[in-house]
Amino acid sequence: MSTARSIVLFDLFGVIARHQLPGALGKMAARCHTPVEAFTMAYWDCRPPYDAGRHSASEYWTAVLRRLSVSPDADTIEELRLTDIDSWSRVDDRMVAYVLSLREVAEVALLSNIPSDHADAFLAAQPWLHGLDHVAFSGKIKAAKPDPAAFQHCVDAVRAAPGDFLFVDDREENVGAARALGMDGHVFTGRDELAAFIDTWLPARRPTRHARGL
Repeated sequence: MSTARSIVLFDLFGVIARHQLPGALGKMAARCHTPVEAFTMAYWDCRPPYDAGRHSASEYWTAVLRRLSVSPDADTIEELRLTDIDSWSRVDDRMVAYVLSLREVAEVALLSNIPSDHADAFLAAQPWLHGLDHVAFSGKIKAAKPDPAAFQHCVDAVRAAPGDFLFVDDREENVGAARALGMDGHVFTGRDELAAFIDTWLPARRPTRHARGL
C-alpha cells in the first residue's frame, strides 16, 4: 500500500557518515590495558541494548569493563564514552550534499542505530540533520534495525505507508527487514550508483520529477 508519497529513508553510518575511525578500538583497548581483540569482542557483544536505548552509557561501559575484568570507575567510563562518540563523528560531505539535494524532489528521513548520547552529540555537530523530514535514532525510539519496530516507527511518525518508502542501508539484513515490512530497499555501495538507482525509482512514482546528483 502507498499513499503516493516518495520518502527516501537513509541509514547513517556507512552511507552518509563514515564507519568508525580506524584505530579507535585500539585506543580504547589501550586505555583499559587489554588486548584489542578482547576489547573489540566485549565492545560489540554488549552493544545491542545500548543501541536500542535499554542501557545507558554508564551501564554499557560498566558491562564492557566487567567483561574485561577491569574495575569500572567514572573517569574511565567518561573517557571511553567521549572517545567512542568521537570515533563515530565523521561524515561524507558529498553524501550530505546529495541527501539534502533530494529534498527538492522527495521527502528525506533518517533511521540510524546509534545510542542516545551519541545521537545528541551528532545532532549538535551536524545541523543539517534538523532540516530532514524525520530523524529516528535507535537509542531514542527504543528499537534498533533490523527490528521491524524501528521501521514501523518511521512509518507512523510521518503518517505514511510502508510502500511510500525507499530504504537505503549498507547492510543487506537491514534492507531485507525493510522490504519485509513493505518498503522498497536498496543496498548502498556508493553515491553514484545510489543516485542512478534513485533516478529510476523516483520517475516511476513521479513521472515529471527527477532526483538530481551533484
